[in-house]
Amino acid sequence: MTVLILGLMLFLGCHSVRIFADDWRAGQIRRLGPLGWKAVYSVLSLAGLAMVVWGYGAARVDSVPLWMPPIATRHIAALLMLLSFVLLTAAYVPGSRLKAKVRHPMVLGVKVWALAHLLANGRVADVVLFGSFLLWAVLSYRAARQRDRAAGNRPLPLHSGRDVITAFVGIFAWIIFTLWLHGPLIGVRPFG
Repeated sequence: MTVLILGLMLFLGCHSVRIFADDWRAGQIRRLGPLGWKAVYSVLSLAGLAMVVWGYGAARVDSVPLWMPPIATRHIAALLMLLSFVLLTAAYVPGSRLKAKVRHPMVLGVKVWALAHLLANGRVADVVLFGSFLLWAVLSYRAARQRDRAAGNRPLPLHSGRDVITAFVGIFAWIIFTLWLHGPLIGVRPFG
């Protein structure tokens, strides 16, 4: 569990700089240059992510159950994950109405992902991992919306065809990951 917690601190700490220390971040970008900042940020984030993956894999083997989620929560989680995949896709499709409406679909997608997994899992390691990501996503989304309001950011012009692309790619990715990749990569088959 220690490696998981340290990994979360490193990974989410890197991703929380804009939430808690945006001025410090701007100073580091000026000092290191944009590429230097991205290099340091990327190395630390990847190290943290590797620790999270390894730490969670090790922690969930001996993790203490807090509750036994009902079977129905697996189905609710699957539906929430479909929404999460569409939101994650929207982050990369410029000009969609969905992206304009939620403004930060990647962070909202992480929030939905974490909530879905908290519903379907009840061990201590699950609560630590997914609860940490949910808390981070709530704070990050709030901070991003505050930055938008302060900067007067407005959504770009909308293209309805991009919503169709977003939905199609998100649904397709969800199907591929749920049916064929989640089991081999994560060790759990969502649909048995």
